[in-house]
Amino acid sequence: MRIRRILAAVIATAALAGLGLTGAATATAASPAESPTPGECEKGGGTVDFATNLCRGGTYNGQMVD
Repeated sequence: MRIRRILAAVIATAALAGLGLTGAATATAASPAESPTPGECEKGGGTVDFATNLCRGGTYNGQMVD
């Protein structure tokens, strides 16, 4: 019984560590510090407002466009 509990704890820890790593990679994929290009704005589901150089809607909503 003790071996089963230890093995279950090891597997659970490994699974949670794997989820943490994938979550960190996803969180750093779109850095808000960088300005998107017009194409990236549109790919993200937004439209470029060339009067203000802002991306409207989508992933980059409100960010300045390069």
